[in-house]
Amino acid sequence: MNLRPGSFLPLLLGLLFLVTSCGPPHITPLEHERKRPGKATQRPYVIKGKTYYPIPNAEGYRETGIASWYGKQFHGRRTSNGETYNMYGGTAAHKTLPMGTMLLVKNLKNDKSTVVRINDRGPFVKSRIIDLSYAAAKNIGMIGNGTAKVTITALGEAVQQKSIGKKPSARPKLKHKDFDAGRFYVQVGSFEQRTNARMLARKFADKGRDVIIQQFPAAGTRLLRVMVFSGTSLHKAKQYEKYLENNGFPNALIIAR
Repeated sequence: MNLRPGSFLPLLLGLLFLVTSCGPPHITPLEHERKRPGKATQRPYVIKGKTYYPIPNAEGYRETGIASWYGKQFHGRRTSNGETYNMYGGTAAHKTLPMGTMLLVKNLKNDKSTVVRINDRGPFVKSRIIDLSYAAAKNIGMIGNGTAKVTITALGEAVQQKSIGKKPSARPKLKHKDFDAGRFYVQVGSFEQRTNARMLARKFADKGRDVIIQQFPAAGTRLLRVMVFSGTSLHKAKQYEKYLENNGFPNALIIAR
């Protein structure tokens, strides 16, 4: 197995300092995302008796990047939403998507797909976008390599519409969460020594930022992650992440709490 310590674990709240605020949620789709999806993208997926469809990009969530997986080392441990991790279940960890989000994950190398439900936070590595359960990774043929380039697409639950005297709509109404809304933090560093973590946290707190320090086990030790509150809009949090990347924190990454 190709397991990476620290890719998923329950988080313990540490220190809390000051508070900031940001504007209302808003997502601006990229140019190539403005097209309405064709019939191929509207294939339904039935999970536990509920029907899901890919959400149109303008209001949904689509991301391409590297997926990893986690298995036996974490089997039976608590996930970020309080569930018990089951490596044989169809679940995954994502840094920002709301808990409970259903995702279609497609391996771009072999075109194999699987559907997962987000119930955990991670991977805490900037170069990776999602951590799949062992079963989900096996479904798309990435166990041996440990990682794979994938596209993840948010799914919305189809809602039955009453159509008295009206022709049913070709596109079903989809129920889903606001993927831009949440409480977002940017991780700016991780340390073994609490003194070092507190020093960095104080620098941001002195500038009026809300900072927390979270402790989590990794590689046989316990690391302390310094996280700076970046607002309630993912769009604005990404702007702050980019600002930090360009100002001395190249490994800054966004995590929802």
